[in-house]
Amino acid sequence: MMGDACCSPCASCLRGLYSCSWKRTKPVYSTCQCIWVLVVFLVFLFTLIWMYITLILKNDIHNFNEEIFRLLGLWQDWSVVFIIVAAILLSYCSLLMILSMLLVLCAQPLRLHWVHKVLLTFCVVLVSLGIIGLDIKWKIEWAAVVVSLQATSPFLHIGAVFGVSALAWVLAEYFWETKEKVLKSLILLVYILLVCALFVSPIFTTSPCVIKASELPRKPAIIGHRGAPMLAPENTMMSLEKLVESGGKVFETDVMVSWDGIPFLMHDDTLLRTTNIKNVFPFRDHENGTRFTWNELKKLNAGEWFLERNPFGTDGSLTDADRQEVQQQKIPSLEEVINFCKEQNISIIFDLRQPPPDHPYNESFVDITVSTILNTSISEELILWLPDDNREEVMQRAPGFKQIYGRKRLENDTLDAVNLQYTNLSVAEIRSYRQDNVSMNLYVVNKPWLFSHLWCAGVTSVTSNAFHLLKDLNKPIWHLDPDNYLTIWIVADVVALLHIVWAFVLQRKCLQRREEEESEAVLLMKIENLAS
Repeated sequence: MMGDACCSPCASCLRGLYSCSWKRTKPVYSTCQCIWVLVVFLVFLFTLIWMYITLILKNDIHNFNEEIFRLLGLWQDWSVVFIIVAAILLSYCSLLMILSMLLVLCAQPLRLHWVHKVLLTFCVVLVSLGIIGLDIKWKIEWAAVVVSLQATSPFLHIGAVFGVSALAWVLAEYFWETKEKVLKSLILLVYILLVCALFVSPIFTTSPCVIKASELPRKPAIIGHRGAPMLAPENTMMSLEKLVESGGKVFETDVMVSWDGIPFLMHDDTLLRTTNIKNVFPFRDHENGTRFTWNELKKLNAGEWFLERNPFGTDGSLTDADRQEVQQQKIPSLEEVINFCKEQNISIIFDLRQPPPDHPYNESFVDITVSTILNTSISEELILWLPDDNREEVMQRAPGFKQIYGRKRLENDTLDAVNLQYTNLSVAEIRSYRQDNVSMNLYVVNKPWLFSHLWCAGVTSVTSNAFHLLKDLNKPIWHLDPDNYLTIWIVADVVALLHIVWAFVLQRKCLQRREEEESEAVLLMKIENLAS
């Protein structure tokens, strides 16, 4: 029935695209052909997984872009490259998989052309190189992928259930057609085990956003990472001002000490990425930033690079006045920033970079930084002290500083605030810290899905490049009542099971009808031969 419906120019087109054969022949399901259908499906899954990974990488891609710039001096938003390549590979494999399924349903031969075999091999090699490169150079992102799987597990479960159930049409066609009992029994067994595993998988997985609305934790506070770096050049006064204009109350930054003892804001060891040092000091562009005097640092422009490289793709949101202001930005001193924080009554948290061993202030950089802060007479409670260097001495000199620790709690620890990368705390640990009234700030959280996941888990605050976007979220992008999810889970499993049974029954009837029609055709041919 279904095979007859496909006896048309459309079927010829499908055969041509798949095998470069335009002539209809009776399907013969050989082991080799079925293995290549399986290969097509597996490569499709492989490219689908890689596409998922590239989308997850977008939260942290700015760190990757920065690292590539430090290594090669080349600025590029690599997320665009990764996603485009992954989308092309996935589109090709999806098309090939759909063709193979349609050919089976139309009772057409499955002779995969050698060009497709070569291209499938190319897809596998390219994705494998991407995964190997990720594992070698950016291994921590695997933890980010695990976090994303936990965040999206309910949707992945439902999608996988319906996706695998759709394969029943192709599998049933092969099961009833083939005469190779061992192979078809093995494939059927594997399929049944896979379906059963998917049906019960939610028992072994949890997502924090499967939660009753009454139990949803308070929205995490948002700390501006280097200010508002999507709206203005990072670690500049303009970036800090944009953060305050957006409603930010805490500013995260990075502090170095100049050769003549002036603390200033800078993230990288060198000044190459965020200043015009190549133009001003062309033979010192790879020197550590602490080797410059404050007078030398004041000669540098810290904003033009933002317009040239457009690091977050937000250039279009700048007004003409913003552009002019960007071009005037300089490297700010810590004193300048602290005075602004004092005036605006906002808090500041920072990493403190120790100068090289031969630096005049290598041993006293902490003292100079603390003295600079105290000399501004800012309220000590606005300083969130993160550096571990000489922490006890700092606590004695400035007992009002809020002490933040950049590590997990140890046994018998009395920590009351931690600042960690979002991959360093599991949901169970987050909830444990929350029960013990330990404040948790996780960094760097840029995407709404990740912010929502951590919101449901119960973190206190996050550090983000996208303060102006996340601040407008009034609730997680999704959260689901556990009872509702249980209902969806059971209904999805029942519908998928009925669909699978229906596919096998209908394909059996189709095969029986084709066999009857073929028998009738053979009988008519014999009668015609006798009559002639």
